[in-house]
Amino acid sequence: MSAAEAATAERAAAESADAAVERLRASLRNHEHLLVAYSGGVDSALLAYTAHRELGARALAVTAVSPGLAAAERRAARDFAAEHGIAHLEVCTDEGERPDYVANGGDRCFHCKSALFDALAPLRALLPGAAVAVGTNLDDLGDHRPGQRAAAQRGAVTPLADAGLDKAAVRRASRGLRLGTAEKPAAPCLASRVAYGDPVTPEILQRIEAAEQAVRAHGFPVARVRAHAGGTVARIEVPHAQVERAAELRGELEPAVLACGFTFCAVDLGGFSGGRLNALLPVVDAGGAAAGGAR
Repeated sequence: MSAAEAATAERAAAESADAAVERLRASLRNHEHLLVAYSGGVDSALLAYTAHRELGARALAVTAVSPGLAAAERRAARDFAAEHGIAHLEVCTDEGERPDYVANGGDRCFHCKSALFDALAPLRALLPGAAVAVGTNLDDLGDHRPGQRAAAQRGAVTPLADAGLDKAAVRRASRGLRLGTAEKPAAPCLASRVAYGDPVTPEILQRIEAAEQAVRAHGFPVARVRAHAGGTVARIEVPHAQVERAAELRGELEPAVLACGFTFCAVDLGGFSGGRLNALLPVVDAGGAAAGGAR
């Protein structure tokens, strides 16, 4: 692509994103009250920010707090809301007390999101005409996202996707608004690091969080520690370009991760990519949950 063609494509993408944001703003103004399920990630941050701009005090960002939420993510969500004057509330969710969530099958996210919507129900009842909005974007629609089924069953709205915003457009719009979340890496809940079929417990989530902090402290801002084999094996994922460096640092990374309660530590030569554990879904779906956890 020539420089002129690239510039034309860039202008077209910018115009498309601008139009989508205008559709988003218009749709938000239709709500009498809006509860935004807000994790502090790039999607829900843009949604909470725009809802605040359009609805003022009639918009409330709500963060679900449980062992699955990393402490750093909780602080970041608080800070973003405070920076922009967004009305923000934290609610405790009880997914960890739900057997189907703890069992960690392929529908774990459905049970997690159900716990969120149950926690939001009393708030929704207090606000006339209140709707619940989630930060689903167009790219999410083609992924394995059982939580979307829970959202649909509870009547949640998806303003970003409905306005035509995909992840790239969300980041572009966030940059235009100078939001600090514009380039924030994805940060799904800690339960997403536990191999399907292995139980999700506060203890393993705490160990994963500690191990990821240790890895990041060695200069890997984007990193995952996936727990396998009942929480005995820690598989480190870093961007592919940094795999060689991670291997060179094995003398430092391994003891740091093992100190978090793991028996074995491995660096994944395939590098980081989101949703890697979804490769285990066929095993779980075939009834081989125990085998999946042992991989």
